[in-house]
Parts: sequence; C-alpha cells; structure tokens
Amino acid sequence: MKLKISLVAVAMLAAACGGETAPAMPATPVAEAPAPEPAPVMAKDIVDTAIGAGQFNTLVAAVQAAGLEQTLRGSGPFTVFAPTDAAFAALPAGTVDDLLKPENKAKLAAILTYHVLPAEVMSSAVAGQTLTPATVEGKTVKVDGSMAGTVMVNDAKVVTADIDASNGVIHVIDKVIMPPQ
Repeated sequence: MKLKISLVAVAMLAAACGGETAPAMPATPVAEAPAPEPAPVMAKDIVDTAIGAGQFNTLVAAVQAAGLEQTLRGSGPFTVFAPTDAAFAALPAGTVDDLLKPENKAKLAAILTYHVLPAEVMSSAVAGQTLTPATVEGKTVKVDGSMAGTVMVNDAKVVTADIDASNGVIHVIDKVIMPPQ
C-alpha cells in the first residue's frame, strides 16, 4: 500500500509542477551484438592481378592476343613468370608488334606458355636449389634459387616474388624468356 501512495504522491507532485515529469531513468544497457566479421577479400585471378599491377600492360595485351586469357583465369593453379612492360620494351624493335599480329598467334602463345608452370611454385620451394620444371608450353625452364637472395629463370632475374592470385602465383621477371628452338 505504501508503494501506491508513493506513486500517487509523485504523480500529484509532477502535476503541481506544471505537468512535467522527471526524466526517465536510462534503460539498462544491453550488450550489443558483435559486428559480423567482414567477408574475406578474395585475391584476384592472375589476369586481374596483372592488370591491377599496372606494369604488365604488354603482357596482358599479348595474353589476350594469343587467346590465353580464359586459360589464365581458370582454376589453375599456375605459376607465371611475368615480364614487365620494360622487359618487353627491351626486345629488339618491332618484335612485340610482330608477335601481336594474328598470323603469329601460335608463336606468341608458345612464348607466353613458356612463362607458365602448371602448378603453384612459391619462391621458398626453390630456395637453395636448381629445378628444371616443364612449362605449359612443354619445354623446361631452369629455375635457379641456389644464389642467396636471387632467383633466376633461365637468364631472367626474379625481381618480385610470390604475388598471390586466386589461381596461382606471379613472379615478376626482368626479361622475356624464349623457348628453345
């Protein structure tokens, strides 16, 4: 009964003060639900990774001209020894333009697939040793990791290793390597 009187007294006091009521008590804090974890960002495939890097414009154009784009967007895994635009520019004058002609599509495809291994090979797998894996083109390349801090692919130096892609890995090389005749 005391409780009823107290509540009535509070109501009458509030009415006497102009109808204003005391501010409401803050609600009991409720623990916030944890924020959902962001979805993992998927790495881009080899082609999109090369496009995004900005230093493989000639390589991407060659891959497209050779009809290899869909292959390099496939599930892989692949290892691509990717020559930079500067590496293509170092070829004799007119070489790239000649290779991009439709009548040279097979030759261009052979050169490009010579830069691709049909497996993912990280630089740590070749450290301290020399390997001769078969390329997608069918011939082998010499991958020499026996020199401390340097990996060579035939006569090209790996200048940046282990660029991750959703379907493999890219190793940036400073020269275009040519398959043996």
